[in-house]
Amino acid sequence: MPRENAQSAENGSNGAVSSSVDEAKLSIATEPLDSSSGSKTDFRTIEFTEIADVICLSHLRWKFVYQRPQHLLNRCAQRKRVFFIEEPIFSSHQEERLEINRDESGVWVVVPHLPEALSEEAIAPTLQKLIDNLFAQQNISKYICWYYTPMAIAFTRHLQPEVVVYDCMDELSAFKGASPALKNYEAELFRRADLVFTGGQSLYESKVNQHPNVYAFPSSVDVAHFAQARSQAEEPADQAHIPHPRLGFFGVIDERMDIELVAGIADARPDWHLVMLGPVAKIDPATLPQRANIHYLGAKDYKQLPAYLAGWDLAILPFAHNESTRFISPTKTPEYLAAGKPVVSTSIRDVVRPYGEMQLVRIADTVEEFVTAVQTAMQEDVALRWLSRVDTFLEQISWDRTWGSMIQLIDSAIAAKHDSTTSIPQAPSIITRFVFDYLIVGAGFSGSAIAERLASDGKTVLIVDKRNHIGGNAYDCYDEHGVLIHKYGPHIFHTNSREVFEYLSRFTQWRAYEHRVLASVDGQLVPIPINLDTINKLYGMNLNSFEAAEFFKSIGESREYIRTSEDVVVSKVGRELYEKFFRGYTRKQWGLDPSELDKSVIARIPTRTNRDDRYFTDIYQAMPRHGFTRMFENMLAHPNIKVMLNTDYREIAKAIPCREMVYTGPVDEFFDFRYGKLPYRSLDFKHETHHAAVFQPAPVINYPNEHLYTRVTEFKYLTGQEHHKTSIVYEFPQAEGDPYYPVPRPENQEIYKQYKALADTTPRVYFVGRLATYKYYNMDQCVAQALAVYKQIALKA
Repeated sequence: MPRENAQSAENGSNGAVSSSVDEAKLSIATEPLDSSSGSKTDFRTIEFTEIADVICLSHLRWKFVYQRPQHLLNRCAQRKRVFFIEEPIFSSHQEERLEINRDESGVWVVVPHLPEALSEEAIAPTLQKLIDNLFAQQNISKYICWYYTPMAIAFTRHLQPEVVVYDCMDELSAFKGASPALKNYEAELFRRADLVFTGGQSLYESKVNQHPNVYAFPSSVDVAHFAQARSQAEEPADQAHIPHPRLGFFGVIDERMDIELVAGIADARPDWHLVMLGPVAKIDPATLPQRANIHYLGAKDYKQLPAYLAGWDLAILPFAHNESTRFISPTKTPEYLAAGKPVVSTSIRDVVRPYGEMQLVRIADTVEEFVTAVQTAMQEDVALRWLSRVDTFLEQISWDRTWGSMIQLIDSAIAAKHDSTTSIPQAPSIITRFVFDYLIVGAGFSGSAIAERLASDGKTVLIVDKRNHIGGNAYDCYDEHGVLIHKYGPHIFHTNSREVFEYLSRFTQWRAYEHRVLASVDGQLVPIPINLDTINKLYGMNLNSFEAAEFFKSIGESREYIRTSEDVVVSKVGRELYEKFFRGYTRKQWGLDPSELDKSVIARIPTRTNRDDRYFTDIYQAMPRHGFTRMFENMLAHPNIKVMLNTDYREIAKAIPCREMVYTGPVDEFFDFRYGKLPYRSLDFKHETHHAAVFQPAPVINYPNEHLYTRVTEFKYLTGQEHHKTSIVYEFPQAEGDPYYPVPRPENQEIYKQYKALADTTPRVYFVGRLATYKYYNMDQCVAQALAVYKQIALKA
């Protein structure tokens, strides 16, 4: 294991030195200690029965600065025995040993001491022996391994913890002096980890596809501690003499600091004084800009920070743009705000969002921009209105709430290991801000198309569905006999939109298919839509196309106004054909007589005077070669998309916050049925498999008569599958069940208008699709609408 410089601070660093340790100390050598050694501190007398010990492996020194590990593990130590194992210290002593100090918080700080003459190859085995002796002496048997450094895998991979947590504070491989082996160790840690936490949103986006259970926990804040700065009057002695206005910074001063920007600000405004608190690490102090108005006051204790903040006029985050700052989420951002100080920062991603976007922090990168932003902030960002918005935001990101959410996940992971039927739950009630850019409710055509487009634009997308599969009602699967079926009835793709067809062609190859339907009428199977052959067969005639046109004209009933579905059909084909083909089918399908339905329901059904027996006449007619589900899988395979099934969005909306939502579910349900329930028709499906190659002479046969079902579909026609068996489905319309078809009645439209008014005024939510807009759409229309809404979102962004 390579020697590493442990004196480096990451995301959570605030430049304050950690609390002191008490007098309890213990050294553990490579040989087991005698139980009668007389040591004043005997860990075996400490009882810990709640759940597990925590073994933390860190690249940071506990006493270096007070940051994320201290905030979290101090809270953990209130319930658990915590061992914080640092990277080794090498010295001229020949004896390898562990020095243990008990921090006043209760955390046991473990420092390995190794001989400096030890070879690189011997470091990991020696550390493993020391750790094994620690476990034996302290009776550590049920424990969690909590990693801050992947490098520790080299001497801990033999351990068998209840759960492995990787709390990834930063992209350590991008830091100055990082070991070349770090990436390989991190890859191994991802394989071993049960849970991965990230220290910021940007880091989450970088890691989310490397592990199935990654959760973003950006910087939190101890509001009460830093809010002391709002009322504290007494100045620290080393700051009291510094003139105003004061621009303050606390944190580790290292390669992440834009020292040219700091110098530029000082030169541009010599009347401003820059107060810099924190240790200098990994850079030569001589390279820091030296000006009369730049004051380096060194590291301060965490408890002292509010007193210094109280004397500042503004706080700054002058970070450089380089690899080491690409994923940082500075803890000091909310800490500055909790102190009531205006903040100006360079455009670090996890500061820009959410703080910059919410106008809590001003963003500037050049010296000129920074000076202007500071002037404006000191004048404007001290108003009560700004401070009220700050306080509202900070209420949601306390370290207590962050730790509470983490421990829920950890406890659940432990339970999952003991019970294979238990899975790690979705994130608990409080996680962090903006885990995803978009939450999309529903994984059907509308939701999947928008998800894919947004993800291709670089947005992070979480798509959820109540069902246990993607694809919505177009979902297809193989039944127990190996026949490919459409679970929710036949779905036949057709469109006149070149844009829609070419878009979906990115995700599937096609099999040419033109759909045909027969209707069972008067004991015969005749083509539907009604065409020349239908009339000739039904009436025993031999009309040609011109005669058929005259025939329809002679039997059609003139209607002054076409308002209902009955008006549409009777005006075209007369009363008799209306009764034979349409009335009974419509009554079963909608639970209403055609005279009670809007004309739009049947207006799309044509009548032909030729022998064209195709059900659709669209330019593009085809079926996905490998099925709809495979097409959806390809659409959602983008690395920026995460899919959660068996999930009600309301269960996770607060736990996994997203910037905006695309909702494709029932609009009345979204608003808790405020204006009553919108009527939908549903379907019940009866699937059968027959030991025959073919069941019926057409893909679909309609039954517009006394049968309880409306149609029977044989799937092999649709899919092109060759199989010695065949599967069919009967469709039984019903009033209750999953919503399929909005019922187009005037009174229903009046109810929907009220919901639409609510939808139009609901911020950051887009309502898309058949159920959300209470309108019947074919599949291609769903895609077309989704692409149109995506363009609106992109234009707005």
